[in-house]
Amino acid sequence: MAFLPLLRKQIEGRGVQVQQDRYCATAMKILLPAVTLLALTTPALAEEAEGEPILVTAQRREQAAQDVGIALSVIDDTVLAQRGITNVNGLADATPSLEIEPAFGGGAPQFRLRGVGFQDYATNNAPSVGVYVNEVAQPVPAMTQGLLFDIARVEVLRGPQGTLYGRNTTGGAVNFVTNRPTDALGAGATLELGRFGALLGEAHLNAPLADGVSLRLAGATQQGGAYQTNRDNGRSLGDANRLGARALLAIRPAGSGFDALLDLHWGRDRSEAVGLYLLNDLPTRAGAGPVIPADRDRFATGWGISPRLAADTGLDEGAKPGVDNDSRGASARLAYDFGAVTLTSLTSYDRLDRRQFGDWDASASVEADTFFGSEVEVWSQELRLAGSTGALAWTAGAYWSQQQLDERYFSDFIDVYGTYARVTYAQEVESLAVFGQAELALSPQWKLVAGLRYEEETRELQGFGSAFGGAQALPPTDARTRMQPLTGKLALEWSPADDLLLYASASRGVKSGGFTTYNTGDRSGIEPFAPETLYAYELGIKSQPAPWAQVNAAAFWYDYRDQQVLSAVYGANGPVGRFTNADRSRIAGAEVELALTPLPGLLLAPFAGFKHGQYLEFEDLDVPASRAARQAVFVDRAGETIPFPRWSAGAQIAWELPLNGLTLTPGSTLTWRSRYPSWLGETYDIPAYFVANAELALAPADGSWRVALWGRNIFNREYDLTRNFFTSADIAQPARPASYGIRISAEY
Repeated sequence: MAFLPLLRKQIEGRGVQVQQDRYCATAMKILLPAVTLLALTTPALAEEAEGEPILVTAQRREQAAQDVGIALSVIDDTVLAQRGITNVNGLADATPSLEIEPAFGGGAPQFRLRGVGFQDYATNNAPSVGVYVNEVAQPVPAMTQGLLFDIARVEVLRGPQGTLYGRNTTGGAVNFVTNRPTDALGAGATLELGRFGALLGEAHLNAPLADGVSLRLAGATQQGGAYQTNRDNGRSLGDANRLGARALLAIRPAGSGFDALLDLHWGRDRSEAVGLYLLNDLPTRAGAGPVIPADRDRFATGWGISPRLAADTGLDEGAKPGVDNDSRGASARLAYDFGAVTLTSLTSYDRLDRRQFGDWDASASVEADTFFGSEVEVWSQELRLAGSTGALAWTAGAYWSQQQLDERYFSDFIDVYGTYARVTYAQEVESLAVFGQAELALSPQWKLVAGLRYEEETRELQGFGSAFGGAQALPPTDARTRMQPLTGKLALEWSPADDLLLYASASRGVKSGGFTTYNTGDRSGIEPFAPETLYAYELGIKSQPAPWAQVNAAAFWYDYRDQQVLSAVYGANGPVGRFTNADRSRIAGAEVELALTPLPGLLLAPFAGFKHGQYLEFEDLDVPASRAARQAVFVDRAGETIPFPRWSAGAQIAWELPLNGLTLTPGSTLTWRSRYPSWLGETYDIPAYFVANAELALAPADGSWRVALWGRNIFNREYDLTRNFFTSADIAQPARPASYGIRISAEY
């Protein structure tokens, strides 16, 4: 328990009574015996290892996960609670080969799955991993940051999913499936209290309204949790303030063939930012601005806002970095089973109003203070038919979507460059697609899967303008890009035994082109970059060699064309930051997931993933050389490694022990990730890290209540989620230190 004195030192002077350390020590004495060098895939795998199939909708219809020839992980609500996963970013520690990096610690997540990702802190470009809630796409990364609650399961699909999910799923897809209304009257609630004043509450009510008609209401809140303070004045930073609500109405009259699910959802986020900390070994100073100290204290941060930025955005001059976001939406899934075929209509609308203030120099110096004002609206409509006749099962459909974005992006560089930058623009994206996929049983053991999708997308940048210090640098300018991708999949599946599936697949995925909407006074900065194409080849196995063991594994090889890379182009005034395309790259790797139940109630679930990428053809702009030569100078990056972590690993151990009519469940999880090299240089590399969590839960056999003591990052490992720089300050976002608490839930 050598880490306990360190915890005491860290909380002293931060408004937390040292008495809490005694509670921490007591909790850890209970929890630590359960800790092993194992962490999580998902306890849901234990169900299949024990013969209970996990049902997923990875292929837009309900199937057993072990019958689907796709590399996927299923994460259930128990795992989400144990890991404290309250938004999509937390999934990165719960599945192999997935990274979700918060850009500059802000609200634009950067997804990477199997090394396929897109590093962008702006709002207008598409990610390479699709995120879906109840089958509805969240195509703008900032829209994915809402509070998670009342989730039944999460399905993480690895590899291109273009046939059924469309463009921008070259890395894969993440499906959130919420709990559906049932015919039984019931209610439940969960309350979690943790260190640093953190609170998480969730409740739901399920009510049958009539025969075949039921309603589910759910809501959640997340509050508190700040563990950093301003080094100049001692003010805290990092408290959450999130609310969410959802109403689901299910209509399924008995014997009618009709099935409807109506979804209304709302969210509000007034949270403070997680503060960035400095990586500076020496003091720095930008122009006439204040000195940025030499400081690597992960609990210390800083911020400041100029009167001009405050007046321009309506913020207070004492405002803390954080968000002021509102989201709302609705969807209607209507299906009718005609017998031979089922017709499904999915209609949706979502809106996000975002106001986000960030201080990317983590100090009182005004040299990297930013503001995003975003209004996003997304409409979509999908119609599909599905049927099966003997050996053939098929799905065909059409899809339409439209996105509208209005954006203000302000950057205050007054102390370092003596200027203040304003970027304003609108963007409209419209997509229309037709698709189909068929599965043909060639024999009882062999199945052929084939699918195609044709899509047309138009992406228009409207009225893009930039100004520096009040002077117009680039007058309102329009730009347009269009693509007509053909994506598809061909797979062969072989089941020589009931509990064994081997598959080989080839697929083609496409990610949209787009525009670089950073500060630029040069039209060349907003010239569209091209779409990227991924040819993916995969071999996989899903097996249950013993009643108590399940083994899933996959190996993949990716041929990348026109990979989108953040670089620069040479404009009229020199190098301009912009996304560009690397002609050819390659990524290869493998994953394995196990679920073992060697003794009654005992679960061991390890996983591991490996990937390696390399540029094959890439003539890139050499920015320093171009500046010195005052003309474009290029460097050949062929043979260079694509920067991302090579290894991810973990496992889970949990043991249900009978105790006088109750069940006592000690458990622990651990995640390990290898070094994350940065294209910016070694200073910004994120070292390898591991994180251990532990839990001790008590519940009756009927599951009507549950009490759990938990600890997260119990060894207080210091690691970062992102590292970067914007002007003169090197910054990083720290992961949460050791935390502990209690969770109480009841279900009736």
